[in-house]
Amino acid sequence: MDMDIKTLAMAVKAIAEEKSLPEDTVQEIVEQALAAAYRRDFGDREQEVRVSININTGDIDVYVSKEIVDDVTEPAMQISLKDASVMSKAAKLGETIEVHEKPENFGRVAAQTAKQVVLQRLREAERDNIMEEYEDKIGTIVNGIVGRVESNIVRVDLGKAQGIMPRSEQIQGEHYYPGQRVKVYLKDVEKGFRGPQLVVSRGSREFIELLFRAEVPEMENGSVEIKSIAREGGVRSKIAVASTVAGVDPVGTFVGGHGTRVNAVMSEVGEQEKIDIVVWNEEPVAYITNALSPTKVSKVEITGDRAKVIVPEDQLSIAIGRGGQNVRLASKLTGYEIDLSADQPIPEVPVKPAAPKLKKKEALESSLLEAIEQHGD
Repeated sequence: MDMDIKTLAMAVKAIAEEKSLPEDTVQEIVEQALAAAYRRDFGDREQEVRVSININTGDIDVYVSKEIVDDVTEPAMQISLKDASVMSKAAKLGETIEVHEKPENFGRVAAQTAKQVVLQRLREAERDNIMEEYEDKIGTIVNGIVGRVESNIVRVDLGKAQGIMPRSEQIQGEHYYPGQRVKVYLKDVEKGFRGPQLVVSRGSREFIELLFRAEVPEMENGSVEIKSIAREGGVRSKIAVASTVAGVDPVGTFVGGHGTRVNAVMSEVGEQEKIDIVVWNEEPVAYITNALSPTKVSKVEITGDRAKVIVPEDQLSIAIGRGGQNVRLASKLTGYEIDLSADQPIPEVPVKPAAPKLKKKEALESSLLEAIEQHGD
C-alpha cells in the first residue's frame, strides 16, 4: 500500500498535539523520515536528500544534492554542467546543486521505512522534550501516583513522564501500592539506552530537608538554616541547625510550637522515623557532643578526622544506639570518625586498719594505777 502523503501531512498536527511537541519539530521529523525512505527506495544511501512537506496541501517535494561535473559517472550523486546550467545560470564545476524531484509515491517499502523512522524519532523527540521539562525540576519535590510496584523498583507517574524509585531511595519499611499518591524528590534525570530516566527519592536527606523548608518559613529569610543532615530513611534522622539571628532558638524554630513542624514532617516520612534536631557548632568538640544527643558526654578528644568520645558507663548503649545507629549518624553528621568508650571506674584503694587512738591522760594514769594495784595484790 502506497504512503498517503496527504494523510501523513494532516496527521502532523494531531501528533504534535498528542505528544505535546512543537508542530515544526514533528514536521521536521517526518521530513527526515521521508528523506531516509526516498534514499532507500529511489536513490542511494550516500545521497544528501532534503524533503519538504506542505502541511496545508499535503504536497511533497524532494531535493537531491548533486555535484556538478563534466563527465557523469554516478547519476545518483552527480549532474552535468550542461544540465545544471538549465536549473541555474550560476552553476559552476565542482559546486553542488539541489535537483528537484517530484515522485508520485514512495512505494510500500519506503512507506514502512518512513513509518518506523517517524515513530523512532517521535519517541526521541518526546524524550528530549521530557528531559528539558523535568531538568528544571531537579532538586524539588513533585507529586506523583504509584503506577507499578516491582521487586526492587517503584514506578511513579509524574504526569507526562514516569519516575523510578530504586530500593535505595525508598523509605525503609514503607509500603507502596498502585494508585497511591506520594510526594517524591526528583533526584536526577539520567540519559539511558531507552531515553531519559527520572530518578525519584523518598529516602534521601534532600527530601527531608525540603519538607522542613516547606514547614519552616524562617529558612526563606535566612534567620535559621540546616547545616547538615544524616539520614537512614524510615529509621532515624539527625539534623544540625543553626541561627543567624541573635536570640533565635534554632531547635525550637524547627520543632515548632507543641512540635507542630517536626510532626508535620514525620507524618510525611512516617512516625516510625525518629528525628533528632541538634544545634550546629563550629567548635568540633561541642558539635560532636550535640550530635550524640541524647547521650551525656564526659570528654571528647580529637585527632585529625577521628574523635575519641568518653561517656559514662550507663550511657554507652544509648550513645551507640540500636545497631550502632546513633553513633553512625552522628559520625555522618559531623564528618568525624567517632570512637566510643566508657568512663573507667575509679579503682578502690584498700583501707588500712586505723591505729588505736591514745587515751586521755587521766584515763591512762587511772589504768596504770589499777594495773599496779592488781600486781601488788
